[in-house]
Amino acid sequence: MYSLEVLSHDEQNISVKIKGVPLQYTNALRRICLNGVPVFAIDTIDVITNTSVLADEGIAHRLGLIPLKTDLSEFGKISEINTDDSSNKVLLTLDAGKSEQTRTVFSGDLHSEDSYVKPTSDTIPIVDLAPDQEIKFEAYAKLGIGVNHAKWNSSNIATLVEGKSDDERILSIESTGALSPEQILLAGIEQLGLNLSVFKDIIQQTS
Repeated sequence: MYSLEVLSHDEQNISVKIKGVPLQYTNALRRICLNGVPVFAIDTIDVITNTSVLADEGIAHRLGLIPLKTDLSEFGKISEINTDDSSNKVLLTLDAGKSEQTRTVFSGDLHSEDSYVKPTSDTIPIVDLAPDQEIKFEAYAKLGIGVNHAKWNSSNIATLVEGKSDDERILSIESTGALSPEQILLAGIEQLGLNLSVFKDIIQQTS
């Protein structure tokens, strides 16, 4: 008998008990929930001005690791999302002009052209600027999955432990904030089903 029971759930974490599902499938689900569900992350950056002590590459690296809120409902089913589609991009800009004070530029200083796709927190530091230093750039976020780069991981961690019986396991997911934990779980189940369907077609074609 297959079953899935939610044991605990909050804004960032979810823990579910999965019963009757073989280990290879539950572990595949765990892996997909960690790095197989698409989310937005900053992928490219056009630096206009940067007089900080941090090189352009350092700025780009820090921006890429800022988790961005993602709304997968805009794209329909998981099977309909194409992470290679160049139209799935969002522009974010930042213009920190000169100041006489030493200051920190935060993720909250980013301005997104999309009302939903924006940093999950406004307090993530990007760079410190000394007096008269400035930074200005245009950044482009795109959909991706964590198997291509960790910046697209939808979860911080996804663990699987044995339950009280042989056919029972506990899956725990901690979201980066880009998606709610239940969205990650449901999208992961959908993606797993899609992967199994594709694998089945490949086997049938080669047999």
